[in-house]
Amino acid sequence: MNCSISGEIPEEPVVSKNSGLLFEKRLIERHISDYGKCPVTGEPLSIDDMVPIKTGKIVKPRQAASIPGMLGMFQNEWDVLVLSNFALEQQLHTARQELSHALYQHDAACRVIARLKKERDEARSLLAQAERQMPLSSTPVSSNAAVSGNGKRVNEDEELGPDGKKIRQGISATFISELTDCNAALSQQRKKRQIPPTLVPVEALESYTQISSHPLHKTSKPGIISLDIHHEKDVIATGGLDTNAVIFDRSSGEILSTLSGHSKKVTSAKFVARDDLFLTGSADKTVRVWQQSDDGNYNCRHILKDHTAEVQAVTVHATNNFFVTASLDNTWCFYELASGLCLTQVTEASETEGYTSAAFHPDGLILGTGTSEALVKIWDVKSQKNVARFDGHVGPVTAISFSENGYFLATAAHDGVKLWDLRKLKNFRTFSPYDSETPTNSVEFDHSGSYLAIAGSDLRVYQVASVKSEWNCIKTIPDLSGTGKATCLKFGPDAKYLAVGSMDRNLRIFGVPGEDGSMEA
Repeated sequence: MNCSISGEIPEEPVVSKNSGLLFEKRLIERHISDYGKCPVTGEPLSIDDMVPIKTGKIVKPRQAASIPGMLGMFQNEWDVLVLSNFALEQQLHTARQELSHALYQHDAACRVIARLKKERDEARSLLAQAERQMPLSSTPVSSNAAVSGNGKRVNEDEELGPDGKKIRQGISATFISELTDCNAALSQQRKKRQIPPTLVPVEALESYTQISSHPLHKTSKPGIISLDIHHEKDVIATGGLDTNAVIFDRSSGEILSTLSGHSKKVTSAKFVARDDLFLTGSADKTVRVWQQSDDGNYNCRHILKDHTAEVQAVTVHATNNFFVTASLDNTWCFYELASGLCLTQVTEASETEGYTSAAFHPDGLILGTGTSEALVKIWDVKSQKNVARFDGHVGPVTAISFSENGYFLATAAHDGVKLWDLRKLKNFRTFSPYDSETPTNSVEFDHSGSYLAIAGSDLRVYQVASVKSEWNCIKTIPDLSGTGKATCLKFGPDAKYLAVGSMDRNLRIFGVPGEDGSMEA
């Protein structure tokens, strides 16, 4: 039997009444005098609780008489060392327990911090989305309310005329002078216009193929129905059936911002070539003016509610100070961009059809609109008078595009594409690329006026010629979306690529293989 402290056979064994443990008498007495408790169980212990055990006397070898004092000193030091070692072992055990508990608490705290950070990021995202939607979901205001950057609304005069409609201030003489000056300057430049040497030649365009595809919109409501390109930044904007507009950087292949706020599909998306402004029109009857912030996101500056039916088209004037919206309510509105104020709302009392497309002439004093009843109307912007109308289409006019040369107009409808000579106000050519059941959804001249692209069940690119010359189809690209319906397209700078939206969620880029830095998505 060994001592519970020293682990050796005791010379004077004693046993505890409480725990029944065996100790060396001198060691346990010293421990009791220092701590007053059992060294093993930790229970209170006194010397009276110790019971001596009688054993046979241990015979020790005789010691030299000259060293008994030294042996006694060594024995005392040994006792102190054994007690100290035992106390250290106890402390080590306690420290290990505390360390284990602390490590567990640290791990639990790290998990809690990670969860709180995730919840914080989600809350920030929801807050940003709520701030964008706040103007639309706030208390009712007038049918046209501007929203400043801090979320405050700017109420407008709601004086009504005899017909129950708002009285608009009209396009002032100052604004008309600005429009006229812009027209004069651009017309003068057009007389000296030359085809840029950087324009993609016909031979290169004939080799166009898909070089990238990018899923930008939600899978729950796939479909890209509007598209625009900021040529200086090489940034593409798309509007989808999922009620969102997406700003996409083509060179990096990354989404720069997703604009949420509309409650229905985004039917039109347009960049403004100044102040990082962007416009969207929607089937929810509203138009939104967005501005890019320092962090790259777009904040809603104005929500325009002048229309009473779906907004089908938004087009920006060459000054970048005005824009026009066209709606199925049979009106088009002329806005000042800075204030978001509707200067005039134009309608024809004798007409009932709505507007399905709109585009400014490159010089800015002529506006072209397409209607749901297959009519193309040409307007004088200064007087807001209908100066010409073209008929002959079948079905709604889905798209309008003016050529940069200033006198060609292309219009698309269910029956195909018609080309109009604005000098003689007549149709000089018709393309019917698809069968009677397949509408033509989009038509677009490139910025130089050298090429014309058509979107329907496939993509077709024509080389622009004169009125009497043949317009040759130089490239036909099949629809790769699997939906059989390409909805919108735009030429990139110098026609180096063609951006296409379809009824799936992907934006597709077609160009010369090997000459584009973007990766296949």
